[in-house]
This record gives sequence, C-alpha cells and structure tokens, in this order.
Amino acid sequence: MVDGDDADGRGRKDGPEESGKTERRESEPRDPHALGRRAGVAGDPNRDQHFLTDARVLDRIVSYAEEFDRSHVLEVGAGTGALTGRLLRTSEKVSTIERDSRLVEFLGEEFRTEREAGRLEVIAGDALSISLPEFSASISNLPYGISSEICFRLLPRKRPLLFTLQREFAERMAAEPGGSEYGRLSVTAGHYADCEVLEVIPPEAFSPPPAVESAVVRTTPREPAYEVPSDEAFLDFVTAVFTQRRKTMRNAIRNTTHISGIENAEKVLEAADEDCLSARAGALAPSEFAELATIAVREGNAGEDPDS
Repeated sequence: MVDGDDADGRGRKDGPEESGKTERRESEPRDPHALGRRAGVAGDPNRDQHFLTDARVLDRIVSYAEEFDRSHVLEVGAGTGALTGRLLRTSEKVSTIERDSRLVEFLGEEFRTEREAGRLEVIAGDALSISLPEFSASISNLPYGISSEICFRLLPRKRPLLFTLQREFAERMAAEPGGSEYGRLSVTAGHYADCEVLEVIPPEAFSPPPAVESAVVRTTPREPAYEVPSDEAFLDFVTAVFTQRRKTMRNAIRNTTHISGIENAEKVLEAADEDCLSARAGALAPSEFAELATIAVREGNAGEDPDS
C-alpha cells in the first residue's frame, strides 16, 4: 500500500501508457487546478463535493487500473474532470455521471472533442437512481455520501472497480474475520470480489479538504469459494446477524428473524454447528455465514416466497 503523504510522487505517472495496451491520447493530462478555474465551480462539502486536485495521486490512480479492460470505463462523480481527462487518455470510451448541472455543462464543453468523437458520454443525474450503461470497469473518486450504495450497486455487476473512498470505509471493505473493521461490508464485498487497499490519501489532496483521510480500493471480481442458497438470502442473513454483532450467533439468529426472514429460528439452531452458534458474527468466515444461511433457508424457510 502506498502512503499518499509521499511528497515525491514515486507512483508511476505513465504506467498505463507504458503498458503498450493503449496509446497516449494527448501529451499531458489537464491540470486539476486549471480545470477548477475554468469550471468556475468550487467544491462544496454541503453537496458532498471534494475535488481530487493532486496530480500525482490522480496519475497513480490510473496506473492502478492498467490491467483493467478499459474498453468502456464508468466514472461516478466527474467533478471538474481531473480524473475524466486521465481516463480518456487510457480508455477507448468513458461514460461519466455527474449530478451538478453546472459541471455537466462544463464537462461537455471542456471535453467537446472527445464527446463529439463518441469517446465520452456525460450523463446528467443521480448515480443511485439512473439507469447505468454497460461498462467494462469503473474508476471513480466517489462522493463519500453515496459510497456504500454505489459499491453495493456495482459489485454485483462483477466488473473491476477502482474507487477513492473514505479510509475507514475502504478498510472495512478489505477487512478479514476477527478484526475490529470486519463486518457486513467486508462479507458483502468479499462475496463478489477480492478487495485491496492500495493507497491512503491525505485530506490536502482534495479541494476543499475533507475532515478525514481517503483511500484507494481495487476490487477484482471472482466467484465465492462457497455455495449459497441465493445471493439475496445470504446477504439478508449477513445483514441481520451483524445488527447484533455483540451477541453470540445463537442469540443473533433468534433476535433478527424480522430481517433475515427466518420463520422457525429454533429449527435453524438445532441444525447448526455449535461452534458457529457460540461465536460472534465478527469471528465467522464468509463460508460459515454461507453454511448458516443455507440452513436458514432449508430449516427456517428464510428467503422463501410464502405463496410458493
């Protein structure tokens, strides 16, 4: 993991171009500060806007995705286009979503050439509610306020993701069982992909600086190493028991049937492994949650349609 406080910018600025996979589209990327001045829009914390303006960090973010299929990259939260421009230099096509109408207009004009060539699509709207285009990978400096919802929306698409997130959130995504950061987010993210924290970014890399550190996370999609009755039943069970993470699994299962949908908790407990039931949720591996979720469906009717 790279420390974002590294002032000499030892990241590989030209990683994507040196790979030979995609030609350099222009001699130099657009300067983030100049983009901000041309846009005439300052970041506003009240609108969840913290624009990433450290060019060295932006260059490293793109280099972390050099193994991605970049035939069609999705960006959520373009801001003034500092990352957008870099993505265009290394991708065949970019679709970028921005809800601020002022920035939508600016991006369309700033990247007019790329837009008219069909290499850039600027989509106006809320990334949580609009229909998303098909994409081969997503690379984004995500607004903190929608990080969780966007991750849960994109992870099931099983495409590589590279996100700048709040550091605490990023570390929870990549956490292992038994640690204090391990929870519902860790199990859910790990159900769809391998997650790794690549770099911590200090607040001063943004304008305006947020109150907390950020981090870059990369997810590599893969199938889980365990069987589940269905993704929905598995994730509902995980969500339920982590609302009672201080309780043993025995009590968590009993206390959360309104979330998990389990109709007969006692039958589930009778069929489950005693070691799992005596542990707390934070100590169980994803495969153990999968085993319990399977029992919950088989013995407790969790996730079943009552009319079926």
